Amino acid sequence: MSENRRASSRTARAAREPRTTFTGRRTALAAALGLMTFAVGWVCVAHDPAGTAGAPAHARTDSRPAAAPRAARDVPRSVMQGLTGISEATRARIPAGSRQLVLVTGKAQDSSESTASLYTRPSAGADWTKVQSWPARNGAKGWSTERAYGDLTSPVGVFPLTDAGGLLTKPPGTRLPYDESDGFVATGRGVNGESLEGSFDYVVAIDFNRRPGNSPLDPVKPEGEEKGGNIWLHVDHDGPSQGCVGIPKDGMRTLLQFLDPSANPVIAMGPQGF
Repeated sequence: MSENRRASSRTARAAREPRTTFTGRRTALAAALGLMTFAVGWVCVAHDPAGTAGAPAHARTDSRPAAAPRAARDVPRSVMQGLTGISEATRARIPAGSRQLVLVTGKAQDSSESTASLYTRPSAGADWTKVQSWPARNGAKGWSTERAYGDLTSPVGVFPLTDAGGLLTKPPGTRLPYDESDGFVATGRGVNGESLEGSFDYVVAIDFNRRPGNSPLDPVKPEGEEKGGNIWLHVDHDGPSQGCVGIPKDGMRTLLQFLDPSANPVIAMGPQGF
C-alpha cells in the first residue's frame, strides 16, 4: 500500500473518531440527568408521606379554613332553638317571624317567684341568644291556663307585646308606641301589704284580653270581663302581683329601649317547663 493511501486511511479514521466520542458523551450526560431527576423525585416522595408530592403548590398553601368534619356538619339542630325552661309545644307557639322574646319562667305552678329573660335572634327562625335576665314576680297564686278575674294568677301562654306607657317620660330610644299619662298611678297596697308606689312608672302591655294598638290603660276586654285584663310587665314592688309580671326598674328601661315593633316582640310566660 502506498504512503498516500495509508495517510488517507488514517485521516478518514481520525475524522470519524471525534463524532463517536461526542455521541458517547451526549449519551452519558442524558443518563446522568435521568438519574438526577429520579433521585430528586425519590427524595420528594420520601419527604411527603401524605402522598402530595407533585400536587399543585396552591393546594399546600391555601389559607382558607378547612371544611368542618362531616360528623360536625351532620349534628341535628336542636328543636328548642337555644331556649330552656319551656316545652317543645310552647316553643312551637312562638311565631317564626318574631326576633325578640321575653321569656318568663315561674319557679313552680303555684309560686309567685320567676325569672324574666330577654332573647333576640338575627333573623326569623334562627336560634335565640339570651341578652339579659332579671328576677321577677308573677301572680300571688302562681299560674293558670284558664285565668279568671280576681284569682291572683298570671296567664300561661305566648302573647304579643305591642304597646307601652307609664307615669314617666319614655326612655331614650323607645320604639313601642308609648302613652305617658298620669293615669299610671297605682293605688292601695299590694297583696302582701307592700306599697305600690312607682310600679307603673314604666309598663309594657301584654296582649292578653286586650285590643292591640291602644294604650295599656284601654279598659276594653274583647274576651269578656270575667277573664280579667290589664296584664302588664311593670316595675317590681317587692311583692307578688294580681296577675302582672314585675321586674326591676332598670330592667323595664332596658326592655323599652330594646323592644322594636318591626321585630314582632312576644312574651312567653308560665311555670317551669310549661
